[in-house]
Amino acid sequence: MPRRKHESLACWGNHPRYDCESARPETWHALDSSCADSEVSSVIARGLGRSYGDASLNQDAGVIRTERLDRALRFDEDTGVLEAEAGLSLKAINDAFLPRGFFPGVTPGSAFVTLGGAIAADVHGKNHHTDGSFARWTEAIELLLPTDNGAWEARWVSRDQDAELFHATLGGMGLTGVIRRCRVRLKPVPSAYIDASYQRVANLDEALEGFTGAFGDRTYSVAWIDCLTRGDNAGRSVLIGGEHAPTDSLPGELGTDPYAAPKPKRKRVPINFPSIALNPLSVRAFNACYYRTSRPSGRIEPAREFFYPLDSVLEWNRIYGKRGFQQYQVVVPFENGAAAVRTLLDRITRAKAASFLAVLKAMGASSEGPLSFPMPGWTLALDLPHTKRLDALLHDLDAISVEFGGRRYLAKDASLLPEHLPTMYPRLEEFMRVRDRVDPHRRLSSSLSRRLGLDG
Repeated sequence: MPRRKHESLACWGNHPRYDCESARPETWHALDSSCADSEVSSVIARGLGRSYGDASLNQDAGVIRTERLDRALRFDEDTGVLEAEAGLSLKAINDAFLPRGFFPGVTPGSAFVTLGGAIAADVHGKNHHTDGSFARWTEAIELLLPTDNGAWEARWVSRDQDAELFHATLGGMGLTGVIRRCRVRLKPVPSAYIDASYQRVANLDEALEGFTGAFGDRTYSVAWIDCLTRGDNAGRSVLIGGEHAPTDSLPGELGTDPYAAPKPKRKRVPINFPSIALNPLSVRAFNACYYRTSRPSGRIEPAREFFYPLDSVLEWNRIYGKRGFQQYQVVVPFENGAAAVRTLLDRITRAKAASFLAVLKAMGASSEGPLSFPMPGWTLALDLPHTKRLDALLHDLDAISVEFGGRRYLAKDASLLPEHLPTMYPRLEEFMRVRDRVDPHRRLSSSLSRRLGLDG
């Protein structure tokens, strides 16, 4: 029998928390056995637990933790294609391949994300408007799928081999198969540094204009946004842009070894902060300080610092205390998008919801996945401490998003109502047809899929 452990699990937001039956296989044989464990009603894969809601939780059922299946298997320097096990993290990829001149084509705001998680959530980064989501850089996926006789079988899928299942897996939240291996493309970069620029803007209108100007032309662009300001300064922001720095732009001795960027010094949040620590007054003070100290500038900085500033603070989610937090991320189409973002910010501000981490950015074309989140438009993401009243606020935000044709990111969801899902994801029936074909008995399931009615 596969080794299982009864444990209480949560994702990065520490809300919700459920008792699950978890397995941590270290070999492919153990992985196969964990999937086929008849003593659990269903299973869902879990990487490093960096989704924010309940996507990798499975209350009173099986969770397969893949972080020990983390080998890089082969790499082609001519094409940049890496074949690896699903548990390999972006941090491990950066540690091994950035010194060789390669970097992930797309990376989210944390490197503590596995390849399997990046595919299942179809993650995006600061360069979605130029380079798309993780789907664009994924060549092939090996899935473990249930069979009628209780065993599980391995099957490679790609754009040329069962394209329907391949696309459904991109953003499919792990519900179309347990990812065992994958092939993804890395991109060559000229150095381990970013030529970064920062610019303060007074309000939301100036922020949106900035994305259509010089900052919008940069490969990487994002804005930190203050959600607590009102009036003429509502939505004041700091625009951040970046390009991979060529060797001849590196100052001094950095140019002699352009891939030898210093590793970040990490600190740790040792305890859960008291709930009172994050409140509108403390967050307002932090936001004001961050805005004032972010002077217009350009500088060369290590890629790790530019892409993963919060990774230097281990367990930073403890700042939100034992009750945890929810991250709310929505994308709204460019048409009437400014009005949508303004309406969302106004509702958040009126609720005095304290968020010191809020970002705004432009998104490009959608990927092929029917449950993939990105689409052309403005995306707004913010962290909110969990309270008894938070779900009601998020339901209001969802209603606003639906009114403007927007959708919510399932990898960061813990409260979406199932009635909003078909409107937000109009290709939902296409996804469900694939599930019915490959997993009619729903051996693949999660707390998220049951909450949203995705199990049928």
